Amino acid sequence: MIEQLISKNLGLPERKVANTVSLLESGATIPFISRYRKEATGSLDEVAIANIQQELNKIQELIKRKETILKTIEEQGKLTDSLKSRINECWDANTLEDIYLPYKPKRKTKASMAREKGLEPLAKALFS
Repeated sequence: MIEQLISKNLGLPERKVANTVSLLESGATIPFISRYRKEATGSLDEVAIANIQQELNKIQELIKRKETILKTIEEQGKLTDSLKSRINECWDANTLEDIYLPYKPKRKTKASMAREKGLEPLAKALFS
């Protein structure tokens, strides 16, 4: 799945991308892959391999963000099957954040915490 996305985004053959991703995930460096694993990558140069690595990192971060978003919405009790499928099908960071925006927890400021504790009338009395 990840290899298909990278292949589509970079316009490279899926076989070359899949082989390069497996080499990168096994810990091989970009110079090593471009010099000594040309048969596996189809003679991709260092720039193409670096682009694959960059796309791979971007997609892995997006997957982590999806997991965090799903967990947060599930804890709120607002996760529906359609929302879950929309999040899982999304592969754009901006669109993902747009989907998450209505469910994003509001920040708690010191003033909002004081209001929750019932200190607003006291503050109004002090400042008036």
